[in-house]
Amino acid sequence: MTQPPVWLAVVSWIALAAGLGSAALVLGDIAIRGHRQRMRVMEWVWPVTCLYTGPLGLWSYRRLGLARSPSWLAEQRLDQAPAQPEWASTALGVSHCGAGCTLGDVAAEWTIFAAGWTIAGESLYPEMIGDYLLAVLLGLGFQYFAIAPMRDLGVRDGIVAAAKADILSLTAFEVGLFGWMALQDFVFFPAPHLRPDGPVYWFGMQIGMCLGFLTAYPVNAWLIRRGLKEAM
Repeated sequence: MTQPPVWLAVVSWIALAAGLGSAALVLGDIAIRGHRQRMRVMEWVWPVTCLYTGPLGLWSYRRLGLARSPSWLAEQRLDQAPAQPEWASTALGVSHCGAGCTLGDVAAEWTIFAAGWTIAGESLYPEMIGDYLLAVLLGLGFQYFAIAPMRDLGVRDGIVAAAKADILSLTAFEVGLFGWMALQDFVFFPAPHLRPDGPVYWFGMQIGMCLGFLTAYPVNAWLIRRGLKEAM
């Protein structure tokens, strides 16, 4: 298969619309209905997560995110959030690095496409480099604003703690994504490659990010058990 079939383009548009719609619903619930998150960085993490997970992300927000909103707890006449299983805490931890990686990937992909950068005639290699560098920058930012307030850390100590908690996690996330990107370029669409100006490309990125979430999950579980990352 070298050219995306029509059915795949249709599926891609549906998946992208579902991601954008899910993110918009979460943003509306937070900004309009006032269900602000106890940890403010999650008000960015949840919508970004929905961009690639779509309705599953929306379900996760309603299942896990609302319970972290003081106003929602007050509406439900609850004194504290219901206890959550270990898998939920791990998944919330993955969502932090996943949000940073997602924003970094989107920014890097468009920048490299617009600039026309290649290495050995392939755009995939500069995409991977740019994706990873921006993922580190943004991922550490998301993690810093999660860890520093919880531990009452200063800037330097907060950055160090964020790096310990997130470098392995976001690397594992990118491994899953990069593996899918390589398959997409060299196996599924070897010539011509998919481009960021088409819906199938971004549907593929949604799949890759979901795979990245899965590859980052066991790493996050280990980081939490070792005390290097806060359980949420």
